[in-house]
Amino acid sequence: MHLRRLAVADFRSWEQAELELEPGVTVLVGPNGVGKTNLVEAVGYLATLGSHRVATDAPLIRRGAERAVVRGLVVHHGRELGIELEITAGRANRARVNRAPVAKTRDVLGILRTVLFAPEDLALVRGDPGERRRFLDDLLVSRFPRYAAVRADYDRVLRQRSALLKTARNSRYSGRSADASGGDLSTLDVWDGHLARHGAELLAGRLELVAAIGPFAVEAFAEVAPTSDPIALVYRSSLEGELPTSVAELEVLLIEALAAVRRQEVERGVCLVGPHRDDLELRLGDGPAKGYASHGESWALALALRLGSYRLLRDDDVEPVLVLDDVFAELDSRRRSALAAVARRAEQVLITAAVPEDVPDGLSGVRFAVGGGTVERLPQEATSAQSV
Repeated sequence: MHLRRLAVADFRSWEQAELELEPGVTVLVGPNGVGKTNLVEAVGYLATLGSHRVATDAPLIRRGAERAVVRGLVVHHGRELGIELEITAGRANRARVNRAPVAKTRDVLGILRTVLFAPEDLALVRGDPGERRRFLDDLLVSRFPRYAAVRADYDRVLRQRSALLKTARNSRYSGRSADASGGDLSTLDVWDGHLARHGAELLAGRLELVAAIGPFAVEAFAEVAPTSDPIALVYRSSLEGELPTSVAELEVLLIEALAAVRRQEVERGVCLVGPHRDDLELRLGDGPAKGYASHGESWALALALRLGSYRLLRDDDVEPVLVLDDVFAELDSRRRSALAAVARRAEQVLITAAVPEDVPDGLSGVRFAVGGGTVERLPQEATSAQSV
């Protein structure tokens, strides 16, 4: 799989930009702040319908514009598919595949697969559990696009159930009845069923994913940090005890757990059980990596998660586009070499760098100069001279 063309309009800092891409290595070179990351962010958006930098779509639209458009032409097993995404603030986004509208934007998921490694990935190790839950769910959707609907359904039910609990709590403190304030607790049983059904499916997917990616991540960490203690990935659930893997059994456990904490949930006005309370614990040796791993080990662990993702997707017989956003400057020589070795074997890798020297030797390929609102392919002679 590779991306043959990328075009953006009113996306981030770009009024217009278009790149003709090839398999192999492509490097975008330019000073910080000229829009290199914006371009690879657009690539990621084509694959995931989300940004690795912001949680909402509004910042993706160029200031003063009404909408942003991202287009890509994807080649997979000799077949070309064109994707077009129209991002509009305050309204539903629209998508087209080969110029034909699709019913839902998430119908484009799976056409392009990417694995992106960026400086923000340090939050996977040092950040809060939400960072790691998002990592798991994004990878889950990348492998099996149907989980996008599962994820959306769970989030919708969670919002509605949480609103009901909050209303009930406020009613207790104000002295009003829950019914009078619009918080009829008799409907909680219905919402419990919805939450358990969608939550069980999401939880089962995550458990299978952690089991699948674990060996790849462990192997990658051993390569990039051979003198460190080994790592382990452990899924920590809000459900107690050893978890089954079947959706039906997990649904029963969730129903039982929700019933057990009903009084506490009403008192606090929050939903205390479900995948939204879970975490992926990253262990280094005998203890948690968070708070104990050194800066270098934290980078190595973040890199191992991304390399593990790449190897897992490739093991599924769909090689993703590897995107490396300004990360070589952050890594020591050993980790740079390990990442470069993976990049050299990838079908397509997109790299951003502030200066040519940040790109390791052996990653020569097509280079684009980015700056002044333009992106220009460099002649092969200039590319060769920069790589010397």
